[in-house]
Amino acid sequence: MLRDATWYKKVIIRCGKTDLRRGITGLVSIIRLEYGLDPLEEGTLFLFCGNKRNSIKGICFDRDGYCMIIKKLTDGVYQWPRNSDEAMSLSQEEFHRLMEGFTIHSSIRTYERKTDK
Repeated sequence: MLRDATWYKKVIIRCGKTDLRRGITGLVSIIRLEYGLDPLEEGTLFLFCGNKRNSIKGICFDRDGYCMIIKKLTDGVYQWPRNSDEAMSLSQEEFHRLMEGFTIHSSIRTYERKTDK
């Protein structure tokens, strides 16, 4: 269910580690107070990752209340961005890469060849 996020308009992740013992109220307060975002925005999925990086929690608002999604990997970890000072909006492709176990951003750098004059 979480691998396919095509029905979400936006996917926003909280970079860094989050205490996943928090419930809906605690995660909604992070969205509001730390990032100034609207957790009532319908069609937006907010994702959080724990310290071990093997589980994530998602919060979304569905017309009359919040829905919490929890996914724990049986093997491996998510390649989660560790800078806790920011929230990051993901494209559908980036979200799919994250769910497949890859890094969000490509690690291949472009190389600019220098020419001799």
